[in-house]
Amino acid sequence: MQISDLPYPDPGVPDARSGPRFLLWLGRGQLGGQLKSLCWGMLHFGGVAGLPYAVGLGIDAVVDREANRLLLVGGLLVLIGVAISVGDAMLHRTAVTNWITAAARVQQLLARKTAELGSALTRRVAAGEVVAVSTGDVEKIGWFVEAVSRFLAAVFSIVLVCVGLMLYAPELGVVVSIGVPVVALASLPLLPRATRRADIQREKAGKATELASDTVAGLRVLRGIGGEELFLGRYREASQEVRKAAVRSARMWALISAIQVVLPGLLLITVVWYGASLALDGRIAVGELVAAFSAVATLLYPLRHFEEIAMAYSFSRPSAQRAARVLSLTRTDAAERPAQSGPVEEPAAGGDLYDPRTGLLAPAGRFTAVVCGDPDLAGRLAERLGGHAMEEQDADREGDGDRNGERDRDGEREAMDGPSVLLGGVALDDLELDTARRLVLVQDKDPVLLSGTLRELFGVPASGAVDSGAALAAAQCSDVLDALLQSAPDGVDDPMDARITERGRSLSGGQRQRLALARSLVTDPEVLVLDEPTSAVDSHTEARIADGIASLRAGRTTVVLASSPLLLDRAERVVLIDDGTVAAVGTHRELLHREPLYRAVVTRETDEEQRLAGLGMTELEEALTEIEESA
Repeated sequence: MQISDLPYPDPGVPDARSGPRFLLWLGRGQLGGQLKSLCWGMLHFGGVAGLPYAVGLGIDAVVDREANRLLLVGGLLVLIGVAISVGDAMLHRTAVTNWITAAARVQQLLARKTAELGSALTRRVAAGEVVAVSTGDVEKIGWFVEAVSRFLAAVFSIVLVCVGLMLYAPELGVVVSIGVPVVALASLPLLPRATRRADIQREKAGKATELASDTVAGLRVLRGIGGEELFLGRYREASQEVRKAAVRSARMWALISAIQVVLPGLLLITVVWYGASLALDGRIAVGELVAAFSAVATLLYPLRHFEEIAMAYSFSRPSAQRAARVLSLTRTDAAERPAQSGPVEEPAAGGDLYDPRTGLLAPAGRFTAVVCGDPDLAGRLAERLGGHAMEEQDADREGDGDRNGERDRDGEREAMDGPSVLLGGVALDDLELDTARRLVLVQDKDPVLLSGTLRELFGVPASGAVDSGAALAAAQCSDVLDALLQSAPDGVDDPMDARITERGRSLSGGQRQRLALARSLVTDPEVLVLDEPTSAVDSHTEARIADGIASLRAGRTTVVLASSPLLLDRAERVVLIDDGTVAAVGTHRELLHREPLYRAVVTRETDEEQRLAGLGMTELEEALTEIEESA
C-alpha cells in the first residue's frame, strides 16, 4: 500500500489480546510493505558489506601491479556505490511508508472503536489515556513496525560479512564471527531493566497528561472555586516525576549505547592487532588485512540496528498494550451472552422498549418519563436503553489507581450490566451497531456540538419526517437563532448559515442544550431517549419545551430521564426507579400523592417535611408546638 491509498477501506479486525499479539497482527497486515523494505534493505546493506572486499581486492591488484584487475575492481566499486545509494533511498521510502501506514491503521481502528463505544468509552478509559494512545502511542507502534525490516536487512549484512571473511581470510574470519555475536548480544541483559524504566517513565507521563487534560477541561470551574493553583501544583509535581523518570531511563539507554560503541571498538582493535601480526608473519596478504579491518568498521553501522530494534520494541510494547486495551472493549459483554446462530432480523416498527435488568417498560408510541434518585444511575440507564451498555467503572478519578490507566475492573463493575434491552422483543445487543443506533437514539446530559454552520449541525441521518424548523421551534431555539445571526459576519442572512464555535463555547449552557435537543428531534428515531434535556433552562422555557417534545413526538416512543415536575407532568407515563429496579408506575400527579420517595425526589422534600405532610391537623399543631418549644 502507498501513502496516497490511505485511509484503509477496511482496517480489519485487530488481535487485541495483548500488546505483542497486536504488533504481530500489524506486521502480518503489512507483509507486502515489509518484504519491499527488506529487499531494498538487503540491497543497501549488501552493498555496504561488499565494500570492504572490493577495497581489499583493489589493494591486492595494486600490490600485484595488475591494471586490468584494478579496472574491474573500480567498476565493482561503482556498482556497489549505486547499490548503496539506491538501496538506502528506497529503504527509507518503504520504511517510512510502513511507519505511516501502521500508524494510520491504528488511528483508524481507534476512531472506529470511539464511534462504536461513544460516550461509554471514557467510562472505561480515561480521556487523557485515549489522547495519548491516538497521538504518541501510534507513532511508537509505527516505529517498531518499520524498524523490523531494517533490522532483518542489517542481520543479513552481518551474516554476509562474517561468511565472506571466513572464505576470504579464514583466520580473521573466525575472530570476527566469534566477536560479532558477543557485541550484538552484550546489551541483552540490560534490556529488561531499561524497559522497566521506560515503562515507569511512560506511566508517569500518562498520569501527567491525564492530569493536564482534566485541569484544562475543568479550568473554568477551578477558577470559580479557587482551586486553580492547587491543580497547577499537582501538575508541577507530576511533571517533575516525569523528568526524574526520563533521566533514569536515559541513563540506562546511554549505558547500552556506550556498550554498542566500546565493544565494537575493542573488536576492531583486536582484529587490527591480530591481523597485523599475521601480515608480518606472511600468513595473510595486506589486502586481506585491509578487507578485514574495513569489514569490522562497516559492521558498526548494521550493529546499531540491534540497539534500535530493542528500543523500538521496549517503547512500542506498552504503547501497543494500551492500544489493544482500548480496541478490546466492546459495547456489550458478549462473553456472558449466548452466541447467535445467524443474523438477527430488525424488530418490527412499533415495538415496546423493555429493560429486563430494571424492569422498565416504555410502551410504543407513548411519552414515558423515568425518575431516578441517583443521577449516575440515570446516565447508565440511558446508555443501556440505547444498546451501549458496558461494564461500568466508578466515576471517582481522584485515586492513583484511576490515573495510571490500569484500573482493577473486577472491583469496579456496576450493577447496570446484565441482559440486553429489548425493542419489540429483539435484543439490541444482537443487532448491528448501525441498526441499533438508527432505531434508538440517546442524547446524554452533556451533548457535544461540533464546530461548523447550523445547517451542518443538522446534517445528520434522519427519517425526513421532521424538518429543522419544526425541531428548532419545539426546542424553543428562537433566541439562539437570533444570537447566532447577530454574531455572524456581514452577508449572512440565514441563521442556518451562521457558524458555531468549537463545542458551542460562544453559547450558554441552555442554548447548547436546546440546539442539541433540536438535532435529536430532527433525526426522528423510532425510540428517542433524553437524559435531563432541560436541566440548563429556566422553568418557563422548560414548560414550552416539554409541550414541544410531546407534540412533535406524538405517536413515537420517547423516554425522558428527568426529575423536573414540568417535564414529568407532560409525560403519559412516569416510572420511578429505586435501587436499580422499578419501584412505582403511574402519572406524575398519582405518584405525588401515593409515593413518598417519588415526592422526595421530585419536590426535594426533606424527611421532616415529609413527616409533617403526612400528619393530620391536630398532629400537625402538636408537632409545630414541639418545634417552637425546642427552638
